[in-house]
Amino acid sequence: MSPPVRLLVSVRDAAEARVALRAGADLIDAKDPERGALGALPAAKVQEIVAAIDGRAITSAVAGDGTGTNLASAVAAMAVAGPRWIKIAVGSASDAALTEAAAAAPGRLIGVVFAEDSFDGADLPARLAAAGFSGAMIDTRGKSGTGLRDILPAAKLSAFVAACRGSGLMSGLAGSLRLADIPALAALGPDYLGFRGGLCRGGDRRQDLEEARIAEAVAALRMPRRADAA
Repeated sequence: MSPPVRLLVSVRDAAEARVALRAGADLIDAKDPERGALGALPAAKVQEIVAAIDGRAITSAVAGDGTGTNLASAVAAMAVAGPRWIKIAVGSASDAALTEAAAAAPGRLIGVVFAEDSFDGADLPARLAAAGFSGAMIDTRGKSGTGLRDILPAAKLSAFVAACRGSGLMSGLAGSLRLADIPALAALGPDYLGFRGGLCRGGDRRQDLEEARIAEAVAALRMPRRADAA
């Protein structure tokens, strides 16, 4: 039996955090859906979300999309809000910048790359691990309905997950995912699948999360699966 794949649900405030928690989400991720793929919420709002969860689920928060800011500064500013994990886009950052960012929140940093960009899915996890990151995730920059599986083939996603595992990193797959994507992506064995829009009213990430959809995603991930599933 393969290890369980867990559900990450991105929330924009404490009220949504409570909905996600009640529905069984494993990881509550603080993110501003009005500000693109990796829009950071104010640290004070992240603190409210962390307080609302009160240790009953794992928490994470987006520190930024990596553009126009110093990675380490953005990470340090979000670390004080108290989430267990901090996510930041790593883009084309140098090894020195990655190491500095990881040092700003030791043992708490998750590097995010965008599916639309060119990156070496087999090499990047090793670089992040060497810099001191704890995990790596693929997301999509665009949020217009084109999902992760529309951009990257299963073979590349599988190689990324395997490279994370080989480097001792947690792995996550996200990007305009739908409930129907769960069986194929869970079969690749990531630690987390990340959702927002697919669990919102009308499939619109700017709308409210729907508790029933979150519960459906949780149930789908709890279904037995074979390690060698296609």
